[in-house]
Amino acid sequence: MFGRKKNQKALRQEDGYDKENQIPILKCSICNGERVAGFKNIHTGKFEEVMFIKTDRDLDEFKTKYGVETIGKEY
Repeated sequence: MFGRKKNQKALRQEDGYDKENQIPILKCSICNGERVAGFKNIHTGKFEEVMFIKTDRDLDEFKTKYGVETIGKEY
């Protein structure tokens, strides 16, 4: 009844991301400027947060970690 769910973030970091079903997205807040990098399922529209982006260095780390060249933005 109270079983633990598998940590999907840990699985994602090891395996990369599902390039057929997910796209990398940078969610940006208009009002406070927060940015969160993650992956959006193209079929369901569900967004999975992976990393909070504070600086451009964090964004570069995200891109190299997951092999992403371009990343889309959503507001």
